[in-house]
Amino acid sequence: QVRLVESGGGLVQAGGSLRLSCAASGGSFRNYAVGWFRQAPGKEREFVAAIDWRGIDTWYGDSVKDRFDITRDNAKNTVYLQLNSVNLEDTATYYCAAESRSTVDREEYNYWGQGTQVTVSS
Repeated sequence: QVRLVESGGGLVQAGGSLRLSCAASGGSFRNYAVGWFRQAPGKEREFVAAIDWRGIDTWYGDSVKDRFDITRDNAKNTVYLQLNSVNLEDTATYYCAAESRSTVDREEYNYWGQGTQVTVSS
């Protein structure tokens, strides 16, 4: 069973950058696709980005495309989400999730971290 821990969240000014990390343990992480999702208060959990187990194929939500970048380092059992040109609408709790096959559907992910808060200030 894979265990996921997110880190790197915090307060960032609009237009700035932040890098989130998702560290995995307890399983063959290199065999799992990983997705990032976010949830703002009163809103549904939203797909942000996903990466396949090889780190080659990536997918992005429309609201973050061309601003965020997902990468992974299987030697470190870690997936990263680079947030660039952030805006107020990026404020949310960010979660990483893992699954044996690549998907953008949050319902298909079985393993989730506890989340890390990102707050964008004006």
